[in-house]
Amino acid sequence: MVDVPVLWIIIPCYNEEEVLPVTAPRFLEKLKELIRSGRVSSRSRILFVNDGSSDGTWDFIRQKAEEDEHFSGICLSRNRGHQNALLAGMMEAKDSCDITITIDCDGQDDMNAMDQMVDQYLDGCQIVYGVRSDRSTDTGFKRRTALAYYSLLRHMGVDIVYDHADYRLVSSRVLKEFANFHEVNLFLRGMFPLVGFKSTSVYYKRLERQAGSTHYPLRKMLALAFDGITSLSIKPITMIAGLGGAVSVLGFIGIIWAIVMAAAGHTVSGWASLVCIVCFLGGIQLLSLGIIGEYVGKTYLETKRRPRFIISERAGCPEDADEDDQ
Repeated sequence: MVDVPVLWIIIPCYNEEEVLPVTAPRFLEKLKELIRSGRVSSRSRILFVNDGSSDGTWDFIRQKAEEDEHFSGICLSRNRGHQNALLAGMMEAKDSCDITITIDCDGQDDMNAMDQMVDQYLDGCQIVYGVRSDRSTDTGFKRRTALAYYSLLRHMGVDIVYDHADYRLVSSRVLKEFANFHEVNLFLRGMFPLVGFKSTSVYYKRLERQAGSTHYPLRKMLALAFDGITSLSIKPITMIAGLGGAVSVLGFIGIIWAIVMAAAGHTVSGWASLVCIVCFLGGIQLLSLGIIGEYVGKTYLETKRRPRFIISERAGCPEDADEDDQ
């Protein structure tokens, strides 16, 4: 007989005072539905992670924590980004629950997929990935770029689930092992497959945002994509080495050709070919230095061992603590 698991639903929030009044009651209803069905314990709860919001997001979270025992929240001391906010919530929950489900607060991820996630956990899976079944709500440009992005990550050696973002169920057993990963540069969707354990996927259709506007524009999405490659793969460095070797061989051939032509007296002056070669080599060198510099910068940040997040305040949490960091 499997014990009924305690579930914590972890929801990162950044300036979401418009959308939370719409989605918070829906999250609570879904949690109560899971409790009524006997899938999860009545001690389950919803944990909001306020990622240094500048609006009334934290005030709303504190109010909900006072109104209903199923709500709780933690407030980060400053904005640390979506990935660090998710990590803060999971580390807060790992010792107080059996499973966590991370989900964005905008209501676009289908909450009904949680039923299947919990069922898969009860069937023995320790990680359950929420995967989009289609991208019909996306523009053609976004569909093509998303496919190219996941293909590129796979080509770079990153073990990642296609069309999976950060909607997933993770057991406390996995989280306790994941706590041993101390990277500062986080790309969670590529890190959890590294932990191992039995995993599976459930599929859902992504919905329209319930209210407000997205706080994850194209610029941040591209930055996260680049972080995913440079944080989990050194293949770009290997490719630079290969490119350098190929250019060196071509350069050596060019030197031999130039000597032969000079000896034969067939040399002609031509600035166009010289300019093209200089521009090509200059561009390759600057691009290579930029990629290598990105790795050096990440190594520099990792060696500092600074906290990935600092919790400045809690509301409705089981443990009484004023601040925490990791």
